[in-house]
Amino acid sequence: MNWIQNIYRRYDAAIWIRAFGTALTMMSSFMIRPFLALYLYDKLEGDLLITTLIVALQPGSSIIASLYAGGLSDRFGRKPLMLASLLISVFSLVGFALVESLLLFAVLSIINGIGNSLYGPAANAQIADMVPEEKRAEVFALMHTFLNVGVAIGPALGVMMYNMNPSYVFLFSAALAMIFALLILTKIPETLPEEVREKMRNKSGTAKQPRPKLRFREHKMLWWLTLGILPFTFMYSQAEIILPQHLKTNFTNYIETFALLMTFNGILVMCFQILTARFAEKYPMQRVMLYGLMLCSVTALGYGWAGTLALLLLSEMIFTFGEMLFMPQAQKAISTLAPVEFRARYFSIYGLNWSLTRTFGPFLGAIGFGHLGGSYWFTVIAVLLMASAVFMHRLISRSVLAPQQKPDALKLNI
Repeated sequence: MNWIQNIYRRYDAAIWIRAFGTALTMMSSFMIRPFLALYLYDKLEGDLLITTLIVALQPGSSIIASLYAGGLSDRFGRKPLMLASLLISVFSLVGFALVESLLLFAVLSIINGIGNSLYGPAANAQIADMVPEEKRAEVFALMHTFLNVGVAIGPALGVMMYNMNPSYVFLFSAALAMIFALLILTKIPETLPEEVREKMRNKSGTAKQPRPKLRFREHKMLWWLTLGILPFTFMYSQAEIILPQHLKTNFTNYIETFALLMTFNGILVMCFQILTARFAEKYPMQRVMLYGLMLCSVTALGYGWAGTLALLLLSEMIFTFGEMLFMPQAQKAISTLAPVEFRARYFSIYGLNWSLTRTFGPFLGAIGFGHLGGSYWFTVIAVLLMASAVFMHRLISRSVLAPQQKPDALKLNI
């Protein structure tokens, strides 16, 4: 029992509430994700085109809204944006369960996308506000662990409730979002200092203290990091959409095989993410990210060419350790690079790589898979990941994030 108490005491209570809430929100998301298209398809009497368009409205609106979400969080605080996101989600989820109109479905999908975009930048910036730099990768790893708890539980709960009544999936997800909103309202303090909020709300600023602006030329490192991470998030989108289609060519029971890979990944993350993150803190960030992306590149080759379940599981294990090395370090890099008045906006821009690849990744994947076949398409992805590994290593080695440089050297000339 002592080791449990030691782990609990290692982090502030607000961090544990955030971790619990992350599990709830991801459980909700993965309860809905497999069934939203099916639910709308039935509601719209089998119109596949309209169903696809409505589902696509959510990530599309999220991309646009995320451009403003970080700025709002830097002006008004983390807590208001997180609460607004969860309450918007509650409204849209209840709406999905109750409405019948095509127009209302489309409107709710847009609203849901806007709500989702508000949460991430504020939540990540909140961690950067609360946690010392040397522990940030570990705390981001903790969030990733609880994220996978939600991923593991959500689909099974979703299947059970969808079979009972499809509306129950949305209503139960809304209840989970409301529980987390109440926890944030009552248990988590605002972490953005009041003087920073006042500074950012001041439209014109003063002669002594003008309101800071996020100019591209002064924050090049942020944009280069976001660009460098794109192959990693692109691989995620291909694993979700294209990999099942590729497995279909080699495995009779491809659905069960894909589900096994996802479950295996989730179990490994839950067991080893925090330990891996703490181990990685002993080494320079650029080296950890290099090795993480190289492991993901090996996995892409495995996805493309593995002909047996054993090789697929080995590939998935390699990928899991690659992502466990890379993801917390990438989030730590953004949090370290960001000035306090721009933290949420930095995470908002960083988050675009996920939104962009999830929006356009399926389209690009369908073209690549159709023309090259799965084996060669995943080989192309492996090459992109290896190029990303080299690029990120060189980028970070020449930046503020390299250990030999001082933390106020925020500019990088490329």
